[in-house]
Amino acid sequence: MECVVQGIIETQYVEALEILLQGLCGVNRERLRVHEICLKSGPNLGFVTSEVRLLCDLEQSEPTWTVKHVGGAMRGAGAEQISVLVRSMVESKASKNVLRLFYSLGYKLDHELLRVGFTFHFERVAQITVTVSSVNKMLKLHATDEAVPVTPGIQMVEVTAPATSENYNEVVASVSSFCEYLAPLLHLSKPGVSTGVVPTAAAAAASLMSDGGGTTL
Repeated sequence: MECVVQGIIETQYVEALEILLQGLCGVNRERLRVHEICLKSGPNLGFVTSEVRLLCDLEQSEPTWTVKHVGGAMRGAGAEQISVLVRSMVESKASKNVLRLFYSLGYKLDHELLRVGFTFHFERVAQITVTVSSVNKMLKLHATDEAVPVTPGIQMVEVTAPATSENYNEVVASVSSFCEYLAPLLHLSKPGVSTGVVPTAAAAAASLMSDGGGTTL
């Protein structure tokens, strides 16, 4: 399982967000350049459509592949009352032939994206990952060098943390608490819940840029 929240931020405030994250996390950022290929199953694999994502890490000297399948979200009264989405998720490392394998199984290309930005990985009750990236689309099949922004001037922010059925309450609380520190710059919510940019972002960014960051937790 994983806990996840998402939000958006104007590109002009990303540097201030990086300063804030550096202070909060106490670790260095890692560069992000990931080619994401979304595949959907064909009719030969059943009536219910299955979706998998193949993630190719282009920052590595030898690009590495990961297969990720995101399942359904937790439901019920308890799930409605929390601000973090809890969903099933399975991922595994794969070889460079993974795309050919899924094509042979009957999966078809749905869409592909290039995500470029940075990530922070740190421990706070759980292993939390904060990803800040611009989302780009390819004008030609697999042509990552020719990718163009989907939403110019806006970047995606995602906070994720692995969880189990035994500890997800603690992980949700940790993610929610962490997100409060980012509230002056952006609002994070469950995926699919659009909240837009926050009106305090300009003032918060100016303050961060002037004093150089926050306090390590």
